[in-house]
Amino acid sequence: MLDQLAEKIENKTAVIGTIGLGYVGLPLCAAFEKAGFRVLGFDVDPEKIRLLNAGENYLKHLGEEFVSDIRASGRFEATDDFGRLAETDAILICVPTPLGEHLEPDLSFVESSADSIAAALRPGQLVVLESTTYPGTTRMVVLPRLQATSHEYGKDYALAYSPEREDPGRTDFTTQAIPKLVGGLDEKSGDLVDQLYRSAFQQVVRVRNAEVAEAAKLLENIYRAVNIAMVNEMKVLLEPMGIDVWEVVDAAATKPFGFQAFYPGPGLGGHCIPIDPFYLSWRAREIGLPTRFIELAGEINHAMPRYVVQRTVLALNSRGKAAQDSRILILGLAYKPDVDDVRESPSLELIVQLRDIGANVDFHDPHIKATHRMRHYDLKMKCVELSPESLAAYDCVVVATHHSAYDWQEIADHAGLIVDTRGAMRDVRGNRDHIWSA
Repeated sequence: MLDQLAEKIENKTAVIGTIGLGYVGLPLCAAFEKAGFRVLGFDVDPEKIRLLNAGENYLKHLGEEFVSDIRASGRFEATDDFGRLAETDAILICVPTPLGEHLEPDLSFVESSADSIAAALRPGQLVVLESTTYPGTTRMVVLPRLQATSHEYGKDYALAYSPEREDPGRTDFTTQAIPKLVGGLDEKSGDLVDQLYRSAFQQVVRVRNAEVAEAAKLLENIYRAVNIAMVNEMKVLLEPMGIDVWEVVDAAATKPFGFQAFYPGPGLGGHCIPIDPFYLSWRAREIGLPTRFIELAGEINHAMPRYVVQRTVLALNSRGKAAQDSRILILGLAYKPDVDDVRESPSLELIVQLRDIGANVDFHDPHIKATHRMRHYDLKMKCVELSPESLAAYDCVVVATHHSAYDWQEIADHAGLIVDTRGAMRDVRGNRDHIWSA
């Protein structure tokens, strides 16, 4: 049956199923649809299904025509009927892997997806986990659920891992242009996943097994987390010395070798970088090994919102204003510039902590009209108007996300007090006494 699957991939008659139609799954659907495959997208959210089948896009950074373009061929359809997984030949799992209450891995979405696949499993299918996770998840969590069926692994179905490498809002690398790592649980699975992704991606990098691919994904993101933690600590250290950390980073970046620039901020955001260090440290504890360096980086980054709040309180105090009952505007709710992605955004934590000390907090984000209920937050907030008059009415404006749509000079001219966490105000003209860095 797996030989027949290879033939289907070769002639592009294989049906691709993608579980999870978010920031990873939806671009993946588009990549395979553009390659000529029929694609079925699965999600538990009926509103997403309705919008997609109506040709409407809820991920604005992909462009207004993104969904209508992939639907134009008639090869893409979205559904919440997981029984239709039996219609697919390759199933790609692209679901969240968040942290639990005690910073432990929460694989409930992966587990429920694997259970849904097991219920519909038939001979001749390839299952690929794309969700970021700790080494061994594909073999220890997904495989046993499929083995509980009457079908034989390696004969009736194949299993592999291929980590997502999406960077929402980035325009210099399309999904298809990002090199795709693949690793199978065995040689045959590796052959099939390599063949599948080569049919839709410009470059595929095959590694020895799924565990190598899982660990490589963690290394990519932990590398960023550790370096961001270092520059965040540098910011906290240099501020009392009166040294601009952004100027220091720019100066160091003039070295043509041996240095890569990372920039500080109010904390980490996005699904992967704030979470991945804890996935690896949890797995390390399982086998009795410490990850002191990685855990320290996580602690520093998670402490940054508290540092920003402390700087905001000091800034208000310098004006004879208590934080309690003060009016504070957070500029930018998204975790990075020019997207509407709020996953793990430090802005959410800033709002919670400022509210906890009695401040009245609003937000403005040109890409986000209102907050929505999330796993750890339900802020029930709407984006407020941004104007010279509204800026002047706040006791403090906190720059949390440096969206390119913002006119920083206008903000500097009209806000009475600014706490800048992104170095956005470095080039504004005129008096700077009301601008604090954080």
